[in-house]
Amino acid sequence: MVKEHHVRVYKSEENLAREDQLAYKIAKVAADPVAVSDEVTDMVINRVIDNASVAIASLNRAPIVAARAQALSHGPTTGGKGSKVFGIDERVAVEWAAWANGVAVRELDYHDTFLAAEYSHPGDNIPPILAVAQHVGASGQDLIRGIATGYEIQVNLVKAISLHKHKIDHVAHLGPSAAAGIGTLLGLEVETIFQSIGQALHTTTATRQSRKGEISTWKAHAPAFAGKMAIESADRAIRGQTSPVPIYEGEDGVIAWMLDGPDASYTVPLPEDGETKRAIMDTYTKEHSAEYQAQAWIDLARKLHGEHPEVTDPANVESVLIKTSHHTHYVIGSGANDPQKYSPTASRETLDHSIPYIFTVALQDGAWHHVDSYAPERAARPDTVELWHKVTTVEDPEWTRRYHSLDIAEKAFGGSVEITLKDGTVITDQIAVADAHPLGARPFAREQYVNKFRTLAAGLVADEEIERFLAAAARLPELAAGELDQLNIKAADGVIDLAAAPKGLF
Repeated sequence: MVKEHHVRVYKSEENLAREDQLAYKIAKVAADPVAVSDEVTDMVINRVIDNASVAIASLNRAPIVAARAQALSHGPTTGGKGSKVFGIDERVAVEWAAWANGVAVRELDYHDTFLAAEYSHPGDNIPPILAVAQHVGASGQDLIRGIATGYEIQVNLVKAISLHKHKIDHVAHLGPSAAAGIGTLLGLEVETIFQSIGQALHTTTATRQSRKGEISTWKAHAPAFAGKMAIESADRAIRGQTSPVPIYEGEDGVIAWMLDGPDASYTVPLPEDGETKRAIMDTYTKEHSAEYQAQAWIDLARKLHGEHPEVTDPANVESVLIKTSHHTHYVIGSGANDPQKYSPTASRETLDHSIPYIFTVALQDGAWHHVDSYAPERAARPDTVELWHKVTTVEDPEWTRRYHSLDIAEKAFGGSVEITLKDGTVITDQIAVADAHPLGARPFAREQYVNKFRTLAAGLVADEEIERFLAAAARLPELAAGELDQLNIKAADGVIDLAAAPKGLF
C-alpha cells in the first residue's frame, strides 16, 4: 500500500529536516530499484505508441515546425550522442530533442490524461525521459523504469495538490515528475535527484493564462518547456549544484505563495520502499483529439446523433443543457464566461476547450476528426453556429462529487444532457466515462493503441516504417543499451520540408 505523507508550510526557524521534505521523499521513490511489473511494462509500451501516434499527426503544424527548427539549431553535446527528433533522422542536443518532441506530443491534445485534484497529461513525461535515454545509450528496461517513475510521481502529485485552483498551470507537477523519472533512468543518488526536483519545480511554475481566453501556441510548448527544464535541472544537479530548499514547504516556497498559503495542508500518497510503481494503470488515453473532459461528451453526442437525428437541426431545438462537474462547467463550459468558447473564429486551441462547440459538432456529424472537426469552415457553418449558441452548461453537485471521487469505480468525467425541442419534447441521456476509458463501453487495449497509430500515421509514414516502429515498441523490454533510437519514427519522403521552417535567432 502507498504511504500518505503530510505536507505543510514550515517557518525557516523550524528547520525542516531534508528527509522530511516532499522533494526528498519523491527522490527516494525515484531511487528505489524496485522492479517494474509486466502489467505496467505493457502499459508503458502502449503509451510510447500513443505518444508516437499524436506526434506524427502533428508534424506539419506550425508549433512543431518552429520547435523542430529550433532543435535542429542545436547539435549533440559532448556528454552523449544526442537524441532523435520525431519525423526526421538527425540527432540534436538532448534537451532540444525533448523540446521538439514534447511539442509534437502535446499539440493535438490527443494523448493520455489523469484527472483528480489537478489535471495532467502524464505522457508528457515520455519525451524528456526518452531523449535522455537515447543521449546516454540506455536500454529499454532503463527507459521503462524511468517512465514508470515519471507517471508515478505526476499521478500522485495530481491526486493531492490542486494547481488550477490558484491559476497555476498543471505543468508545475510535470517538472518534478520528469526530473524524478530521469533520476530513475540514470540511477542517480537520492540527493542528486532531490536537487534536480527542486530546480525543476522552481522553474516550471507559471500561470494558467496559457489555457485561458485566446489560447496561444504556448499551450503545446508549456509541457515541452517543463521537460526541457527537467533535463537541465538534472544536468545541473549531477554537476553538484544545489536548488531552493525546501522548495514545497518553505515559508517563501511554492505552497506558501503560489498555492494554498502558509496554513496549507496536503496529504500526498507515494509508494513505500520496495513497492512497485503502478500509477500509470490509473491513467487513460484519448480516442478523440480534444480536452479530456470532452471525450465522454463526444461519445454521447455520437450516440444521440444516431438515436435522435432530429436534434442535429437547430430549427428543431430550443435549448441544450449540459449538467456536469464544476471543473468541466467552469474550465471548458459556459461557466468560464469566455466568449471565445462561442466564437466561430476562435483558434483550434480554444475550440478544443469548448464543450458547447465540441458537443455541437459531434452531435451534428456523429463523429470526431482531429483536423476536420476544427477546420475554420466547419466552425463557421451557419447551422452549427446557431445550434452551438443554444448549448449551455451548469454544475451538478453529484457529477462534481464523482469527478473528485478517489474511488476509480465511480470517478466520472461526464454528466447528463437535456435537449428541449421546439415542440416541447425533452430528450435526456447521460454518460459517466468515455467509451475508451478502462471502465467505458470500449476500453483501449494494445489493439486500439496500434490502430490509433496506424490511422494517424497513414499517408505520413511509409508502411514499412510503420511496421518497423510497432515491432520495436513491442520489443521495448528487450532493446539493449544504445538501441532506443529505434523508437524514433521517420516521416515519408516529401512530408517534411525543413527549408520551409521559420527563421529565428538560432
